[in-house]
Amino acid sequence: MSDINYEIMAEIGAISENKAGWKKELNLIAWNGRTPKFDLRDWAPDHAKMGKGITLTNEEVAQLQTILNEMNLK
Repeated sequence: MSDINYEIMAEIGAISENKAGWKKELNLIAWNGRTPKFDLRDWAPDHAKMGKGITLTNEEVAQLQTILNEMNLK
């Protein structure tokens, strides 16, 4: 398997944290030198290890925001 390179361009916010200190974070990340995308996944405290996650383009984040704004979370 080839190496995966990433650069965290902006740490936007943490959504949750587990007992081991791993945080589910929303960040802006450039993967393998590509255009940065929004990224939601679990990260170790030092960002050296990560869990599975998803990446979203600006358009996908805008659509997700629309969907969340329309939800009734009561």
